Amino acid sequence: MAALEAMACEVPVIASRVGGLPEVIDDGVTGFLCDPNDVDAMVERAVALARDAELRARIGHAAAKHVRAHFCRDEIVPRYEAFYREVLEGA
Repeated sequence: MAALEAMACEVPVIASRVGGLPEVIDDGVTGFLCDPNDVDAMVERAVALARDAELRARIGHAAAKHVRAHFCRDEIVPRYEAFYREVLEGA
């Protein structure tokens, strides 16, 4: 959830390639994904973002656009409702 919140605010995210993060972040497009223990790669991405305003802006804008298109209330709430209906009907 924190990654989506940051992305919605146009903050580039650097995250580990674990859990649901790869489903949310398109590596190099809407943020950066690194192997869980690859601290050097995470530092490299952070330094690149700190030094390159155009990269920060491009990643930030793409991230916010991605969140608005795929994780906004109008998109997600109907999915949750359908899932809950399905679960309740099967109970």
